[in-house]
Amino acid sequence: MDKDLNEHKKHLKGKTPGQSEIEMTQLVLPNDTNILGNLLGGQLMHWIDIAGALAASRHSNKVVATVALDSLDFRHPVRLGEMVILKARLTWVGRTSMEVSVDVYAENMKTGNTILTNKAFITFVALDDDGKPTEVPPLILETEEERRVYKEAEKRREYRLKRREKE
Repeated sequence: MDKDLNEHKKHLKGKTPGQSEIEMTQLVLPNDTNILGNLLGGQLMHWIDIAGALAASRHSNKVVATVALDSLDFRHPVRLGEMVILKARLTWVGRTSMEVSVDVYAENMKTGNTILTNKAFITFVALDDDGKPTEVPPLILETEEERRVYKEAEKRREYRLKRREKE
């Protein structure tokens, strides 16, 4: 069986992080905000999950399921009427799972000022037509920055796996 899996993996064409990158834009409307006029955290998490899933699906050419959200940092509130730009990019790929980094920016459309408001790391698993985990193409790293980010992602994965063992 392992021989078959290795043969299958050889036939999977790898992709660079840039080939599966996603940029998604949303407008913060009144229904997306709390009573202070700030974007609801749950709404932002929904958009982050969608952007991450799109990048993972683009890489794997499969439907994906969210496995873990390693971190979500709220650095700055996003206000009513601002544009939210989500940039999702693969950082690590295993046999069936992928880590995606999603950077969130808020753009004030009156001033043109843009600020990084959030950063998240999400793990997805690729699914076959029967809903079972399936192999994904390898990630081709081209730059030192991509290699550095990959190593950081491996550390997050090790920490996540150790945490699961304790549970």
